[in-house]
Amino acid sequence: MQVTIDPGSGFCFGVKRAIEQAESLLDEGRGLYCLGDLVHNTAEMERLRERGLTSVTREEIGKLKGGAVLFRAHGEPPSSYRLIRDNDLTLADATCPIVLKLQERIKKAWERQKGGRGQVVIFGNPGHPETIGLLGRTNGEAIIVTGPGDLSAIDPEKPVELFSQTTKETDQFLQIEKNIRQMMSPRFSPLKPPLKVHNTICGQISGRTPRIREFAGQHDIIIFVGGTQSSNAKVLFGHCREVNPRSRFVTGPGEVMAEWFEGARSAGVCGATSTPRWQMEQVAHKIRELAKK
Repeated sequence: MQVTIDPGSGFCFGVKRAIEQAESLLDEGRGLYCLGDLVHNTAEMERLRERGLTSVTREEIGKLKGGAVLFRAHGEPPSSYRLIRDNDLTLADATCPIVLKLQERIKKAWERQKGGRGQVVIFGNPGHPETIGLLGRTNGEAIIVTGPGDLSAIDPEKPVELFSQTTKETDQFLQIEKNIRQMMSPRFSPLKPPLKVHNTICGQISGRTPRIREFAGQHDIIIFVGGTQSSNAKVLFGHCREVNPRSRFVTGPGEVMAEWFEGARSAGVCGATSTPRWQMEQVAHKIRELAKK
């Protein structure tokens, strides 16, 4: 059986950069803490813990006696920066440059809309660390929507600037935009559009959807490797299963079952933006070993 690893899967730019920064600091032998998990992948986090990285909560930061605190690629709200400063700790900021730019854009939009009595709307997951960071740039005043059912929180009589969490699905974002346009008050003139749209979904993320769908269609069976807490993994696996019903989700090689491959002549291994290459290689190796039996 032919086993192929998707060359387009694995860490995105922001996650790769954050992990490299963490490894560089760990190589210096310094105490390094991370506010939350650096990456939504249990196996990769365990590897980093073995090297000396310690995940901490906001409550635990106040108890630290020195060392550096790493901010992950998702970004943090202004309150987290104040927390580091007030506790006289060293900050290692690994926020993805794309997220940093988005944070600044949302802050400026909030200042504009606040003056004009408008609204900033963010399409994102309320509990996701990136969305929490974005919300913090608006003093907690932006409206977070996860789908059409949340749009009742928007006042159709006031202008709106719409943004998206960088890791959301483009089709879903476009549907949200369409729904908001339909609900806006007709009192707005064409010269003063009520809705200003900023498609801030990361191009590297959105580009993975068509590529992974194509990959899934090229193999008899797909083994998707990811963390159960990764929203990106859930979305991409959903696309794989839609194209190829013989798609299986695993968090590591120990979950791969021999009976899955009956009658299969090719297997494709792929993963999320938070899935390390070494983990996909371990899964591919396990599949090859099973194929020999």
